[in-house]
Amino acid sequence: MRFAHVIPDGSDTPRLVLVEDDSCVDVGGLFAGAPIVLEDLIAGGDDLLARVREAAAAGGARHPLAEARYASAVLTPPVILAIGLNYAAHSSELGLKTDSTPTVFVLWPNSLSGHDSTTTWPRALSESIDYEAELGVIIGRPAKDVSPEDALDHVWGYTVVNDITARDIQYSEAQWSRCKSFDGFTPTGPFVVTADEVPDPQDLHIWTILDGRTLQDASTNQMVRPVSSLISHLSKSATLLPGTLISTGSPGGAGYSRDPQVFLRDRSTVTVGIDGIGALTTHCRITD
Repeated sequence: MRFAHVIPDGSDTPRLVLVEDDSCVDVGGLFAGAPIVLEDLIAGGDDLLARVREAAAAGGARHPLAEARYASAVLTPPVILAIGLNYAAHSSELGLKTDSTPTVFVLWPNSLSGHDSTTTWPRALSESIDYEAELGVIIGRPAKDVSPEDALDHVWGYTVVNDITARDIQYSEAQWSRCKSFDGFTPTGPFVVTADEVPDPQDLHIWTILDGRTLQDASTNQMVRPVSSLISHLSKSATLLPGTLISTGSPGGAGYSRDPQVFLRDRSTVTVGIDGIGALTTHCRITD
C-alpha cells in the first residue's frame, strides 16, 4: 500500500490519503475514527492497516492526484535519525573515513518538508548547498536490542529523503545536525510504501537529477551497512519508537566532490528518487 499526506484546497492541515494509481482516497473518511495522519495509522498496528485496506477496497471517493499539494511523508516522528558515510563512494568523495561503527546524527523537525515544496535559505549563511538522495525507513513496532535477522520485522514502510546539506558548515563544525537542519532541508515523500511492497531494501535503484542532469545513479546494495544492521545497531542503545524515521545515507555523486563543484542554486530544481517508492522534487530559492 502507498500513502501520502496531502493538503486540501482551502486548508493548511495535511490529511492522510491512500494512493492508487493516479488517484487517492481520503483515509480519514473511510470510517468513524479512521486515522487522518500516518502516525495514527502506524500506532494502530496491523489491525488498523487491515481495516483501512478493506474499507478502501469496499468503496471511498477517489480524488485525482494531479493537483495535490503534498506535506512531508512523516509529520511528527519521535526522532529523525540520519546515517552518514554509509556508501563507500560517498565517504571517499567527501574525503572522510567510514568508521567501524555507523556515523549517527539527528535531524531537527523544522527541516521536514514535502514533495514539490520550495526550500529557501539566505545567501549569507551558505552558498555550498548540496543534495543527497537517501532511502528513508519508518519504524512500525518498537525495536529494542533486535538482531539483524529480526530487524526488518520492525519496519512499517519506506520513503524517499533528500538530506540537503550546507557543506561549508558541515566541515566547520564537529556535529552534522545544524548543517542539515535548515528549514526545509529534509524533504520526504511523496509517498510512504508499506514494507510488504519492498521485498528487499538492498535492491533499489536510487538517483538524483539536478536541473535536468543526472548526478547520482546507484543501488542501495552499495550500502556499507544494510538497513537491517542499522536498525539493530541503533536499537542496542535506545528503543526505536513507532514512527521513527531513519535516513540511511547517500551514494556517491555529491556536488561537493565534482570538478567544478555543483551546488543547489537559486531557482534550481532537484529530484531524488528510488524506483518503486517515488520521486521527490524540491524547488530552491536563495535570499539576499
